[in-house]
Amino acid sequence: MIEVFKIIVPLVLTFFIAVLITPTFTTYFYKYKMWKKNPRTEAGDITNSDFTKNHNVQAEISTPRIGGVIIWVSVLLGVLIIYLLSLIFPTELTKELNFFSRSQTVIPLATLLLASLIGLVDDLLQIFGKGTYARDPLFYRKVKIVCVVLIGLLISYWFYSKLGISTIHVPFWGEFGLGILFIPVFVVVMLAVFSTSVIDGMDGLAGGIMTIIFTAYSVIAFVNNQIDISALCAVIAGGTLAFLWFNIPPARFYMGETGMLGLTVTLSVIAFLTDTVLVLPVIAAPLVATSASVIIQQFSYRHFNKRRVFKVAPLHHHFEALGWSREKIVMRYWIISIVFAISGVILVLIS
Repeated sequence: MIEVFKIIVPLVLTFFIAVLITPTFTTYFYKYKMWKKNPRTEAGDITNSDFTKNHNVQAEISTPRIGGVIIWVSVLLGVLIIYLLSLIFPTELTKELNFFSRSQTVIPLATLLLASLIGLVDDLLQIFGKGTYARDPLFYRKVKIVCVVLIGLLISYWFYSKLGISTIHVPFWGEFGLGILFIPVFVVVMLAVFSTSVIDGMDGLAGGIMTIIFTAYSVIAFVNNQIDISALCAVIAGGTLAFLWFNIPPARFYMGETGMLGLTVTLSVIAFLTDTVLVLPVIAAPLVATSASVIIQQFSYRHFNKRRVFKVAPLHHHFEALGWSREKIVMRYWIISIVFAISGVILVLIS
C-alpha cells in the first residue's frame, strides 16, 4: 500500500506544481516573445508544398516554443520538496515518500536536467540568435547529435563500469550478454529515441504521447519492484500532463527542444534501467513510426528520383495533408499510444 502511495503523491504534487508555475512562465514567455522568428517551410529536410499549405505559420511565429521548461522544472521541484520534507520532518511517512536514490533515480534525473538544458540553449539560440546559423536546422541537429552521443557515452560507461551492466533482456529468451559492446548499443538506442523528437509538431501531440509512455514505464518499474524509478516516471508523467493541460488547442506554448530532448534522452535511460530496451519500440510505437516516416521519406526522395512515399513527413503531417483535422490526428495518436503502451506492459509481464 505504501508503495502505491509513494507513486501517487509525487505525481499529484508535481502536476499541481506545474499548473501553479505555468502562469508565471507563460507571462515571461510572451513578454520576451520567446517564439521562432522564422517559420518552417520544410517537412523534414525536403521542401514540400503540401507542408507549407497546411502549416500554421502564424501560430509558429506567435506561440512560445520553450514550454518544456515547465515539465522539467516542476519535476525537479517535486523531487526537491519531497526530499527536503524527508530531511526536515524525518517521519516514517516522509522517508518512505522520498524517491531520490543513488541506485535508481540520480542518473535519470541528471540526464533529464542536462539534456533539457542543452535543449533550452538550442531553443534560445533559435529564438534570439542572429545570422544565418540561427536559421539552419541542420546545424543545430548536428550539434544536438554530438551532445546526445556524449551523454550516451558517459552514462553507458557508468552503467558498464560502475553498475556492472552489460546485458539486455530479450523477451521470452533471457539475458543477452554484450560485453563492451553494451556502450555503443546504449548510444545507438539513445540516438534512436532522440530522433523521435520530430513528433512535436501539433498541439497536444507530444505531450499526450509522452505522458502515456512514462505512465507505462511507471507501471513496468513498479512491477519490477523498482519503486523509486516508478515514482520518477510518474512524476515526469504528472509534469507532462500539466503541460498538456495548457497545450491542448489552441496551445499556449510548444514543448520545444528543452522538453523533447530532455524527455526522449531520459526515456532511453529509463528503458535500460528497467531492462526493457527491446520492448521500448512497442511502448513507444507512435514515436518509432514518426521517426521511421522521416527516414523513409528522405531515403526515397534522395535515391529514387525525388519520389515521396508520404505526402509529407513526419507521419502526422501526412495525415494532415490528407485532410484530417489536427484534433482528429492528435486524439487518434493518443488512442494508438494507449493500445501499444498497454501491449508493451503486458509483454513485459508475460516475458
